[in-house]
Amino acid sequence: MQIESLNDIWSAVCDLCKDNITEIAFNVWIKDLHPIELNDGVLTLGIYSAYKKQIVESTYIAFLKNCLKKIMGFETDIKIIVEDENGKEVKPPVVSTYEDGFTFNNFIVGSTNRYAHAAAMAVASNPENTMHYNPLVIYGPSGVGKTHLMLAIRNEVLRRNPDYKVEYVRSEEFTNQLIKALQDGKLGLGTMEDFRNRYRNVDMLLIDDIQFIAGKESTQEEFFNTFNALYEKNKHIVVTLDRPPKSISTLEDRIKSRFQGGMSADITPADFETRVGIIIKKAERLGIKLNDDIVYEIAKKIISNTRQLEGVVNKIHAYIQIENKMPTVSVLNNLIRDVIIDTQPEPIKIERIIEEVARSYCVSESDILSTRRSAQIALARQIAMYIARETTELSYQAIGESFGKDHSTVLYNVSKVEEFIKEKPYEKEIIDDIIRNLKSE
Repeated sequence: MQIESLNDIWSAVCDLCKDNITEIAFNVWIKDLHPIELNDGVLTLGIYSAYKKQIVESTYIAFLKNCLKKIMGFETDIKIIVEDENGKEVKPPVVSTYEDGFTFNNFIVGSTNRYAHAAAMAVASNPENTMHYNPLVIYGPSGVGKTHLMLAIRNEVLRRNPDYKVEYVRSEEFTNQLIKALQDGKLGLGTMEDFRNRYRNVDMLLIDDIQFIAGKESTQEEFFNTFNALYEKNKHIVVTLDRPPKSISTLEDRIKSRFQGGMSADITPADFETRVGIIIKKAERLGIKLNDDIVYEIAKKIISNTRQLEGVVNKIHAYIQIENKMPTVSVLNNLIRDVIIDTQPEPIKIERIIEEVARSYCVSESDILSTRRSAQIALARQIAMYIARETTELSYQAIGESFGKDHSTVLYNVSKVEEFIKEKPYEKEIIDDIIRNLKSE
């Protein structure tokens, strides 16, 4: 081939690519690249997709430079820019963290989440004029898109108002920071004054999975006061929960009352049409087009969790790259077999029980497993054994071995808790909430 122009150089590079990578990989990632200029030892290439630019730069740039060297006879750098349909360079937004990637544009709207999506969009687009939505409470089971909407609110608010102070935190992190601030004034934040300054001097506070503060007296007190401080200054609060606030018995009534004063929106598992949309959108972002029978089979088999839908599309993408062909429905069912199994309830582990009880009763996991006998630690240890007996199929002996005790000690402690909760209904509510949280996982 005679090299006379920049297009000839790039055409020769493409021919080398075709000889060394699969046809699908070339068509998906390399084919859309086009040469713009070669100047000062740098070849500038254009592409119309920011996502494809990211994949080429992370996966194929060294390969392309090697092909270019074979054609040119010397080292040449490569620069890739994103262009619009008029050939004008587009500066893509920088996605610096995983959380920055959640937007309203990549949220698939369907009948089961339309109301929550509209409310979230309204708050994000015009915070000052949606105070009747304050607080915005979004609730639903795991994997339906609550966190996506919350982060989309944060990202859209900051896009429109870069000077806004927006704080996003998961309730477990909020609780842990508070405990450390109360105990020793340290957490990287410092004292309680530093803690309060962080969360009370913002324009918008978003707390994910707020149900985890239920039963934690100090955390609920701090959240309630933080809520009031922000509400009085007309600052927005957005929270998510895994169920309606009224069904969380250990969530204080005054907090439930505050939630009822705003806007509540529920999300349920995606319907078939929405699941199809999620699968197609994910496939587009990966640069692949799935056959309808594959899309429908995935949507039919994975029904409760959108994260699993995206995980399956990732698997198919890997299969196509490795095998250089689209999987059949039979192959697909083999690929997703472990995901189908994963949708079945996973047995609750003793470690998770101890972790949840320790957090609820403000003791450490090592305290529960120790021989210490202070009233608070002894109670937490007894409750952990009781919950293990209630939520697992383990024998008294097996539970005892997990705690370093014999079966008679477990039997005694379980009996003590059974008597204890008859006389203290509030403690029973705390234990029931712990069990509910464990089962919801």
